[in-house]
Amino acid sequence: MKRLLLVSSSTLHGGGYLDHCAEEIADLLRGSARTVLFVPYALKNREAYAAKARERFRAIGLELASVHEFVAKEAARAAVEKAEAVFVGGGNTFRLLAALYERDLLGTIRARAEAGMPYVGSSAGTNVACPTIRTTNDMPILWPPSPEALGLVPFQVNPHYLDPDPRSTHAGETREQRIREFHEENDPPVVGLREGAMLRVEGTSVLLKGRAGARVFEKGKEPRELAPGDRVEFGFGT
Repeated sequence: MKRLLLVSSSTLHGGGYLDHCAEEIADLLRGSARTVLFVPYALKNREAYAAKARERFRAIGLELASVHEFVAKEAARAAVEKAEAVFVGGGNTFRLLAALYERDLLGTIRARAEAGMPYVGSSAGTNVACPTIRTTNDMPILWPPSPEALGLVPFQVNPHYLDPDPRSTHAGETREQRIREFHEENDPPVVGLREGAMLRVEGTSVLLKGRAGARVFEKGKEPRELAPGDRVEFGFGT
């Protein structure tokens, strides 16, 4: 049974790294993991990123190893196969997915997560849990071989979702308009996950948690609001 925590962002204004979701991470991993395997490929400086994550996870009571420390592809895949849990950090989604393809880790992470290994994703790590990365906000600073990602959930997520600001003089597209354009060419539903919101997946149950709500977009329908505590009622088995 899949056990996932998909977080919109790693840091909220006025807080520290993972502060707003630390309790949810601890609850997800309690009793199933003492050590977490970190995937730092979304940032360039992986050593510094791993050190930051290691310090934060120790404060939660968990040890952390980073997959980038396993240089050979075979060693990295073996680390994933043995991992008690995986945390995929935020950064640039295109860089992250390209690295997962380069190191041939997509299939191994997918298989472990499908078999019940806890998976925590934040921002870019949430994007790659979706069928594709087509609803990321990031610039394509490089090209992965394909936009196809892990497909751990049957819907897309748009992390850091922003509502239109009626006071803004910006004349460009809103996030809602971009998601509507996505549905002109694609079918999967999209969850616009606001800052401070996260999705807890247990098997086929998807629960919105955190401090903020979400906006749900389905092709051919008007968007609807979800509040913390609401369930996502589409996707698995539909």
